[in-house]
Amino acid sequence: MGVTLQGYLRCSDDTEAARVRAALEEHIRLTRAEAGCVSFHVTATEDPLVWQVAEEFTTPAAFEAHQARAGASDWARETKGIARDYQIKGMP
Repeated sequence: MGVTLQGYLRCSDDTEAARVRAALEEHIRLTRAEAGCVSFHVTATEDPLVWQVAEEFTTPAAFEAHQARAGASDWARETKGIARDYQIKGMP
């Protein structure tokens, strides 16, 4: 197993949730196309302000490349300030 990230994206209000919904499809598409991405899921929960996040990458380098790409993306700009509650396993 490589690197996994699991947890939640927690919006504070409907405005933040709308920003997530608007940017999510493209973020998922781009991430799944990255080298080293084994799986990437961001799933709505029963709470309309919370999404469950589950990621797996083949290596720490692939995970770091994803973080760099995502950090400079429209997704990062649109979701800046939204709370993330993640646990990462497999990083040195």
